[in-house]
Amino acid sequence: MQFDEVVLGRRSIRGYKPEPVAKELIKEILELAMRAPSSMNTQPWSFYVITGEPLEKIRAGNTERMLAGVPQSREFRTGPAFEGPHRERQIGVAKQLFSAMGIERDDKDARQDWVMRGFRQFDAPVCVIITYDRAVDGSDDTPFDCGAVATALVNAAWSRGLGTVINSQGIMQSPVVREHAGIADDQVIMKSIALGWPDESFPANAVVSMRKSIDEAAVFVGFDS
Repeated sequence: MQFDEVVLGRRSIRGYKPEPVAKELIKEILELAMRAPSSMNTQPWSFYVITGEPLEKIRAGNTERMLAGVPQSREFRTGPAFEGPHRERQIGVAKQLFSAMGIERDDKDARQDWVMRGFRQFDAPVCVIITYDRAVDGSDDTPFDCGAVATALVNAAWSRGLGTVINSQGIMQSPVVREHAGIADDQVIMKSIALGWPDESFPANAVVSMRKSIDEAAVFVGFDS
């Protein structure tokens, strides 16, 4: 694909085929992703790529603990709840997804099942956990760099026919993730990315989120009008 085709065509994938993804293909994608910009070339990121039985154990542990009411234990800061236009956009994409899936507003069981999909890594055959070195915890550049490499990863995957969705639900119960992924003590768990072959029959996969316009997002200074 051309660069524009990747960026404009990519969308978050929440339904996957069960087929495995070859390790060599994932390594190829990671190699591309790691060309992302990095402040002063610190490259704080690491990747734990999980599939098979360890991933099933993480899914089960996440789901069981959340349903049991165990408080979430995300390691990277969460911040306050969204407000104003940010909250409106969050609600907007949720409405798009529920509409595509035929989930009614008062269907509590269907809504609960949808939430649980996130804790199951959307049943994708692969999960990529992005971590960063604890030595740079608190640096403003660290989350910027990890965000850059995550963006590069999802675009590289899309260019090869693979779908992804970046999510936090999959790492909400960090003790479960640490245990079954074997994450080193010197690493902070930041994000998870579900990865696999898109199931084109899954309705939510067709959803394209609405984006702000250039006029809303950009301020041009010193240009001729």
